[in-house]
Amino acid sequence: MKTVDVVVVGGGIVGTVLAKGLTEQAGLSTVLIDATSPSENPTAKSDFNPFTDTRVIALARRTVSELADLGIAVDDLAKHLHGERPPAIKSIEVSDKGHFGLIDLKSDDFHIDAFGQVVALSALTRLAIDASSEYDYLAPATVTAVSQNKKSIEVTLDNGEVISTKLVVLADGGRSPLAQHLGITKTTRDYQQTAIVFNVHTQLPHHNKAYERFTASGPLAFLPFDSEIAGNHAQGNGFSVVWTVAHCDAQRLMDMDDKAFLSALQQAFGYRQGTVLRVSERASYPLAMTTANAVVAHRAVVVGNAAQALHPIAGQGFNLGLRDICTLINVVRQAKNNATNDEFDAGAFAITHAYATQRQPDRDKTVFLTDCLVRAFSNNDLPFVVGRNLGLLAFGLIPGVKNAFVKQTTGYGEGTADLITRDRKNYATR
Repeated sequence: MKTVDVVVVGGGIVGTVLAKGLTEQAGLSTVLIDATSPSENPTAKSDFNPFTDTRVIALARRTVSELADLGIAVDDLAKHLHGERPPAIKSIEVSDKGHFGLIDLKSDDFHIDAFGQVVALSALTRLAIDASSEYDYLAPATVTAVSQNKKSIEVTLDNGEVISTKLVVLADGGRSPLAQHLGITKTTRDYQQTAIVFNVHTQLPHHNKAYERFTASGPLAFLPFDSEIAGNHAQGNGFSVVWTVAHCDAQRLMDMDDKAFLSALQQAFGYRQGTVLRVSERASYPLAMTTANAVVAHRAVVVGNAAQALHPIAGQGFNLGLRDICTLINVVRQAKNNATNDEFDAGAFAITHAYATQRQPDRDKTVFLTDCLVRAFSNNDLPFVVGRNLGLLAFGLIPGVKNAFVKQTTGYGEGTADLITRDRKNYATR
């Protein structure tokens, strides 16, 4: 039987970065178990395979910095992107379709050079895997059973192999029943919405501007991202789009031909970028908020989407997940450095409790913010419309409110003053 300090279940970006950090930063023996494989046919698209996932994500500024601290430089993706850096987000426009509320945020106004960067999820996952080989990577492999004992957990794989570990971390997105088997229950709020994900090319260049457009059925997000569509490579005029609609409208939009779909998209988004010229293949998935009622159990921790799967509004899900794993790495590393004996226990109650305590304020605030935005901006009832537009006006006029929102959505909430100071110094000397 193999014995290790930590077993991480789930080989997506969250699990991969965590395994790298626990091995290199905390010096622990780590096994990463992944149900999929990097060698899978890249054309076999699946929303649940991190190596073929078609989604694009916005990395908050803090996320970019913390990935770099873990040895994963986002700019290294340029080697796979025709030599181009992943687009930065330098300005954000927030608007409410058919109403007067509008906000225009510019990174220069906050003394930073960008709010974040936009990357393909599959490319980032491969970059993270290529950045480290220190941990033991088992793929494709599936966990079939877990047994919690007083001083260890035994993990059984589908090939019959058993691994004994001090700590199990679930980074599997919550699609398996493992959390429940470990004593972690979850609560789900179904938003009755579907996200349609695709890329577009527009008539006008993006100039590193992102858009969040609220409509009666849900938010419509445009992120600057230059992709290739039908043999045409965007030249600074590409976007990745997440269009949130009611379930009843999703299938109708998915069934449209490209011409009809572009017409519907143009009507929803407007002409801020001129005419939308072309659209890629589309993918869709239902939206719900699923939150673990506790992020720890006996010798077990959940992180990322396994702990909280959020609505894509404001792009907080992955960034919150990365803060989960950075906190866990730091807690484990500090505990190991302070250990007085050679038999370090990564799954000790003091460690899991410290992790849960440190994550609670940020997690609660981000989950609450995301849920409030969904409910306030996916509603066409007159009181909600008036209230949210007055809120947008106040947001634009009151600097303190605007600063607090930007800090939270870029990852620089409470307790991160040192990171903000570092970023502003970098901005001043650029």
